Amino acid sequence: MNFLTNNESQNTEYKEKFTDGVFKTLSAFANTNGGVVFVGIADNKEIIGIEYSPEEIKKITEQIVNKLGVHPSIEYFETEGNNILKIEVKKSSMPVSYNGKYYDRVGNTTREMQGEKLKAFFIKGTNWDALAGDYSIEEIDETTVKRFTRMAVNSGRLKAFDTTDSVSQVLERLKLIVDGKITNAAIILFGKDPQKHFINALTRVGRFKTESTIIGDRRIEGNLFKQIDEAEESIKNFINVRYEIKGKLQREDIWDYPLEAIREALLNALIHRDYFKCNVQTQIKVFDDYIWYFNIGGLADGITMEQLKTAHPSVTRNPLILHVLYLAGFVEEYGSGIQRMINAFKDASLPEPEFKEEFGGFVVYFRKSTPTGQQVTKIELSERQNQVIQYIKDKGSITNKELQEISSISKLIASRELSKLVKKGIIKKIGTTGKGTKYVLP
Repeated sequence: MNFLTNNESQNTEYKEKFTDGVFKTLSAFANTNGGVVFVGIADNKEIIGIEYSPEEIKKITEQIVNKLGVHPSIEYFETEGNNILKIEVKKSSMPVSYNGKYYDRVGNTTREMQGEKLKAFFIKGTNWDALAGDYSIEEIDETTVKRFTRMAVNSGRLKAFDTTDSVSQVLERLKLIVDGKITNAAIILFGKDPQKHFINALTRVGRFKTESTIIGDRRIEGNLFKQIDEAEESIKNFINVRYEIKGKLQREDIWDYPLEAIREALLNALIHRDYFKCNVQTQIKVFDDYIWYFNIGGLADGITMEQLKTAHPSVTRNPLILHVLYLAGFVEEYGSGIQRMINAFKDASLPEPEFKEEFGGFVVYFRKSTPTGQQVTKIELSERQNQVIQYIKDKGSITNKELQEISSISKLIASRELSKLVKKGIIKKIGTTGKGTKYVLP
């Protein structure tokens, strides 16, 4: 009877009967360090005994699994002529509730967690994406799962992956099903309708002239694979692209901002947002001269703004989401996204992106710059075209007549020069014809 050498403690509890309190205690054990409940023993360790049929023990096991979402180890044995039921649970990798309430174990007492203690419990060592909910496998979009498996195999990051695996097998391999329950990460990544459970887990992409003047708006719902695709396409639709012909009619697309950085910032916002804070959407605002990315939650614990631009380990509050998108090839090396954005803007001779903690979240600014001397040289502008750029910088705009005057050329030649600059995306025409027409930098 070694089990009676211990008094009730952090991980041991004695119960005379199987009552509602057993569920609470098992929940508390699962939320701390695991533990054992002996049914048929009084608090003073007097062996009372309890009688159960095999069917009743099976029913108790099913109740624990269904009510708590944990799989207990159950033993029914005889000691001193009485039968005892031993129920053991291990520490759970995610919070365990009973009837919507969470319990922990303090000494030999089971207590309900409330208020700040409950909040701290969720935050400490627990990731939102690892939490399991009352989800059905039918809520998972099989097409998206199959797309992921193809991407993962093609990326070379999951070489042994079997593309014929069932949806459940894929999710289990990715640790998106735990103890038979589907996690939040699975719903966000592969769900048919994640917003059914998380109403603001969506992305808004807007085109703004001013903070109060919206000229385009996209509300993008669905799982993260869908949001990534559609949000990136929406941003591209809201910015400009120009074309350069190089070599033997080889066309190069030159966007206002590097597409690699646009995707990195989008992925950063979706992967690292704090999904516990369910009252805010991921937001992207495209203005004439800059793009603003916002995700709620700020930097995750373990990294500072000062460390962000240096070589640093990947620190995320959603490791399951990050890992799946890494396997799919969306994410390159862990912890490299910020530096990749900076390098992309440097290669494009654009101002370095700005990273800030504002409005309770993390903000990225991409800014456009007017053509510099270095950029103009790259685009191979003529001396007269450079003169146009400088005039606009000094005066704010230029007209056909003003170009005629400063360059001593005819109206026809001035029109040709201005048209060339418009086609190259260096300047923008305002107005249609006549005296009201002028040219400005984009």
